[in-house]
Amino acid sequence: MKRRPLTLDDIARRPEPGMDAPGSVTFAPDGRSITYLFSPSGSLVRSLWRHDLVSGERTEIASPLPETTREETLSRVEHLRRERTGAIELGVTSFSWAGDAQDPTLLLPMSGRLFVASGQDVGRGLLEIPGVEHACGAALSPDGAIVSFSMGGELYVAPVQGGTPKRITNDAEEGVFNGLAEFAAMEELDRFEGAWWSADSRSLLFAHVDERPIPTLTITHAAGSEPLEEVHHYPFAGGPNAGVTLRVASMSDSEWREVVLPMEAEGYLARVVAHSAGGWLAAVLSRDQRRLVWHRIAVDGSAEHLWTEEGDLWINLDHDTQVLADGRILRSTERSGFRHLEVRAAGGDLERVLTRGAWMVAAVVAVGARRNEVLFTATRDGVLERHLYAVSLDADEPVADPERLTAEPGCHTLVGDADGERWIDTWSDLWHAPRVTVATRDGESQLIHESSTTAEDAALDPPELVELLAADGRTPLKAAIYRSSTQVPGADPAPTVLWVYGGPHWQYVRDDWELTTYGLRQYLAQHGATTVVVDSRGTANRGLAFESAVHRRMGWNEVADQATALRQLAARGELDLGNVGVVGGSYGGFMAIMGMALEPDLFETGVAVAPVSEWTGYDTAYTERYLGHPRENPDGYRESSALTHVDAVHGDLLLIHGTVDENVHLRHSERLVEAFRAAGKEVALVTLPEQRHRTRAGAIRIREQRTIAHLLRGLGLPLPEELS
Repeated sequence: MKRRPLTLDDIARRPEPGMDAPGSVTFAPDGRSITYLFSPSGSLVRSLWRHDLVSGERTEIASPLPETTREETLSRVEHLRRERTGAIELGVTSFSWAGDAQDPTLLLPMSGRLFVASGQDVGRGLLEIPGVEHACGAALSPDGAIVSFSMGGELYVAPVQGGTPKRITNDAEEGVFNGLAEFAAMEELDRFEGAWWSADSRSLLFAHVDERPIPTLTITHAAGSEPLEEVHHYPFAGGPNAGVTLRVASMSDSEWREVVLPMEAEGYLARVVAHSAGGWLAAVLSRDQRRLVWHRIAVDGSAEHLWTEEGDLWINLDHDTQVLADGRILRSTERSGFRHLEVRAAGGDLERVLTRGAWMVAAVVAVGARRNEVLFTATRDGVLERHLYAVSLDADEPVADPERLTAEPGCHTLVGDADGERWIDTWSDLWHAPRVTVATRDGESQLIHESSTTAEDAALDPPELVELLAADGRTPLKAAIYRSSTQVPGADPAPTVLWVYGGPHWQYVRDDWELTTYGLRQYLAQHGATTVVVDSRGTANRGLAFESAVHRRMGWNEVADQATALRQLAARGELDLGNVGVVGGSYGGFMAIMGMALEPDLFETGVAVAPVSEWTGYDTAYTERYLGHPRENPDGYRESSALTHVDAVHGDLLLIHGTVDENVHLRHSERLVEAFRAAGKEVALVTLPEQRHRTRAGAIRIREQRTIAHLLRGLGLPLPEELS
């Protein structure tokens, strides 16, 4: 049967084929059910559902408020939250359970309002907490009795069973707020919380943030009926950071006190974890990100130093820290060059290392008290896959080959129960869309959601995964090849598009459905271009030595690896090096421009979406992690700037940028346009009105249309009729 070719509408549609599986899946406190976000119609608008593991019955617990179902009716606060978290879904987008409540208690934030449900019949109805609007950062106390939240920059608490919210702080002003994370923490440190309950629910630790030292950046919304402005305190590299301090509020009198936490000037509050015996663990990251200092904070506001972790390059943060029942502390670190598990004594001293080898622990899934083990995901069986493993908490020696608990090749995302005896497994591979099951340590399994499609049913050709060598001639790289569907056997190789990211903290090439369902690459392949994706040195999950390619100078080693990979494929007769285009977004947009500058004979056509053009124009936490402070590494900043290299770009470059991008600001592309003009060259800039860094809604179609047309024209391929 002849396949129907993809259309622009197909590749702009969200969610992508097969990406409609339940999300945020977790065990409910009753142990007999799971809850998750899901859209039965397969749209982006999700509701909250409950699946009874005994009866198999599925029940909708909560449906979305009308104003949460469309992009244009979301508040600005919600738009910014979605940018920081990378969310594309609408409707009900988050929920949480109280972990130690006598009756199951559920919190559901929607549109700045807070809804709760409690009792054995949680799904019978939601109660709205009165007097709350524009709430952010809501968190349930472990006993389910109180919810904390920030409103107007002030911290509040409210009883779940009804009653007037109580205001804890009274010092918010422009640039000063309580109970929320600052921009750098959310965008670059993966910390979204600004308030943390104690394990006994009697005290609340919260952040007090002062952004006033940071200069403001004004973004104008000019495409509406009247212009509106939003002002951000944006921490440019080399400039000041937000001042973050901690406070503790007692629920007995609602008074707060300052935490005496040693913290270097302009360092970062990195992690906070409630301690099972009272108080909290708090980790402070130095501004140069080479030192992570752990403290024990008591409810009286005092702090005790426990231990310090140091790194020669930088410290990548994690979410693996847990306080065990006996007071010991489970951690993961990259001290060996690869992330591995360790156990520390209650006082912070290193007790034992649990795992070892040239592979990475990806995440702690659960701690199993009955078996005295920790369950975790890792790359033990290859970086292309993710599997679940188990290792004893009392291992005498670091384990190089832990017990593997998942079978199917591909990528498994796991959520464990409180006892470590069961887990929710969301699995996919290149050929199958995500499937959700609940499995047990004893080998039993229950299907929750079957894959909604396969590559064959969705008329998609999974890419071929290959291994190539980096520019150093010895380091293996993983690559994915979407072969041209119009290629005739024996004919000259098809034109090539390099789809590039190449930056830190991301890995694109995996045995995962998401790689198959990427519509732009599939569309290009269907219209004659072989499309290649390479995870060059500098990308994630291969260890610190692999990642260090970006240290002190960005773009150079990554471009060398990308170009070397293409030349190896050409030497095999698979590519035509005389007809190559490059496309990328964000760091990939920067890479597209650097590729055209450093390899002008290879890349003659390029598209850069929301590129960083000059790194002092990006934020402190990301940029200084890799390049250091601009004052200490001026050569590295200059050589890593796309503006420095415009003279070397000789091909046809298209820039695409959202006009209200508050992360990589539109000025990055505007500066490029002016730099090229000063060099006697012209580049085209397509602006997407009212779009931020992550293009959404109808603008996706415009962006993809421009990208495809530019690349196909540059490669000499005929335009599809819908683009002509």
